[in-house]
Amino acid sequence: MPEIETSQLNGIFVIDKPAGMTSASVVARIKKLLGVRKAGHTGTLDPFATGVMICCVNQATKLARFFLHSSKTYEAVLELGVETDTQDVTGTTISRHEDSDTTLKGLAEETIRTVCRQFEGAIEQTPPIYSALKHKGVPLYKLARKGKPVQKPARQIFISSLKIREIRLPEVCFEVSCSGGTYIRTLAADIGASLGCGAYLKALKRIESSGFIIKEAVSLPEAEELVLSGRIADRMIPMADALQGMPVHVADKALAKKIMYGNMITAKEIPLARADNAEGFIRIVDKDNNLLAVITHKKESHRYHYCCVFH
Repeated sequence: MPEIETSQLNGIFVIDKPAGMTSASVVARIKKLLGVRKAGHTGTLDPFATGVMICCVNQATKLARFFLHSSKTYEAVLELGVETDTQDVTGTTISRHEDSDTTLKGLAEETIRTVCRQFEGAIEQTPPIYSALKHKGVPLYKLARKGKPVQKPARQIFISSLKIREIRLPEVCFEVSCSGGTYIRTLAADIGASLGCGAYLKALKRIESSGFIIKEAVSLPEAEELVLSGRIADRMIPMADALQGMPVHVADKALAKKIMYGNMITAKEIPLARADNAEGFIRIVDKDNNLLAVITHKKESHRYHYCCVFH
C-alpha cells in the first residue's frame, strides 16, 4: 500500500454509507483505512439508511459544527397500513390496521398528495423514543430497549419540499428536503396517522447534505481502492471549499501572521460588511486557498472572534 502522509490529510470526504452499518462504524472504517488519528461525521444516519455522509478528517473535524444543522434531502419509501415501535423497517410491528386493505383501496392518490403537502413548511415534530437523543446522558434508544421509554417534547422543524415520486400502494415513494434534526421515520409515521391507516419508513437514502450530493460520494470499497492506488487525496474536498456559501476573505501576509499568533482581528483588516450574512461567519484563506481560520462578528463590536484556527 502506498504510504500516505496522514498529517496532510485535512479535508472532507463524502461517503456513500452502506446499509447495515452505523455511522460510527463507518467513521471507524475510514480512520483505519486512511491511518488518521481524528475523523468524525456531521450527522447520524440510521443503520438501515444509505447515502451521503460527510466525514471530516484531521483538522477538518473542527468544521463539523458548521454542517450539523444544515439542510438535507432524502429519497424515502413509506409503507401504509402498518406501524412499528421504531417507526421504521427495523422495528417490531405494533399495529396492523385490520381495515387497512379497505382503507387503502379507497385512498385516492390525490388524497395522499394533499396530506403530504400539509407537512411542508414549519411544523412541530415529536422525536421518536428510539433515537440517539439523550436523557440524562443516556441515548433514548437504550432506555426504550430497557422498557423505560422517554418522550422528548415536540420541536419545530422545517420541510422545504415534499414531493411524491411514485404511489404503488401500500408503498409511497417521496423526496423530502428538510432542516437538520428532522426525523424522516417520524414524518412517515405522522403521514400515516393523518391518512388514518398508519405507516412506517421502509427505506431511506440521503441524497444531499450541506450542499454535497450523492454523485460526489464514494463507497467504502471505492475508498479502499483509492487508498491502495495512492489517489485518495484526489477525492478529498479541501477545507476552504467545504464551507460552501460562507463569505471568504483572502488574507495578506500581515493578516495571516496575526492569525498564526491569535492576535485580534478588527474592522480595519476586514470590513464589517463582509460579516453581513445570516450566520455572521467568514472563512479566511491564504492566496493558495488554504483555510486559515473561521471568524465571526458580533453586533455593536468592531472586532472579530475566532471560531477555529488551522495550521
